[in-house]
Amino acid sequence: MTDSASPAETRLFDDAEALAQAAAAWICDLTAAGSGDFAICLSGGSTPRRLYELLAAPPAATRLPWPRVHWFWGDERFVPPHSHESNFRMVREALLARVPAPPAKIHPIPTEGVTPDAAASAYQATLVAFYGQDTLDPARPLFDLTLLGIGADGHTASLFPGHAELSERRRWAVPAMGADGLQRISLTYPALNSSRNVAFLAVGKEKRASVARAQAGDTDLPAARIRPAAGRLVWFLDRAASPEQ
Repeated sequence: MTDSASPAETRLFDDAEALAQAAAAWICDLTAAGSGDFAICLSGGSTPRRLYELLAAPPAATRLPWPRVHWFWGDERFVPPHSHESNFRMVREALLARVPAPPAKIHPIPTEGVTPDAAASAYQATLVAFYGQDTLDPARPLFDLTLLGIGADGHTASLFPGHAELSERRRWAVPAMGADGLQRISLTYPALNSSRNVAFLAVGKEKRASVARAQAGDTDLPAARIRPAAGRLVWFLDRAASPEQ
């Protein structure tokens, strides 16, 4: 368990499909609970893709208040948006191209015609414009929901073990280098932790050890440093990924 403001919650499911269905229903409930804009920070990877597909289909698609939802990305590979490695492309194909999401409320990380430093600065400017000020208030989170994954090495977003980005406390978005040597842009802890709800999605036995260490508060793992100061942290795990199994 992390030392977040409130104890982390674990929700356990028989398999990846049950997990995705439960997460989709949970997101529908969260968005329905309010009346104003709702900001979601998205994760890349194979596990959330099924969740996004479910959000784009009934019953979730008929429940989500599409005109009110803003879509952001927690990280992005520094590749063109049409690349098969692009998180934006994955989300667009699985979800956003299939629903009436207003284009003005879709906020991808820029990856064309800019340097990585300029891309990170531009995305921070996007976040600041949305938030309305350049200093994060712990009592007023940036996001309503942040979706995250965890790697077998304990990384989350594009924050990898031992990298300098883990110590960033001022900037909200920075260039980062993946373990595969691919340039990326990642949100930092100040931005990722500024969320009313944070959900980790983890599937498969290869994640079990890193989930166990993160939940135990091993801060050598970047995922263990996710601590929403004014929100709740929920782990969605299938049985194979659960340390309790």
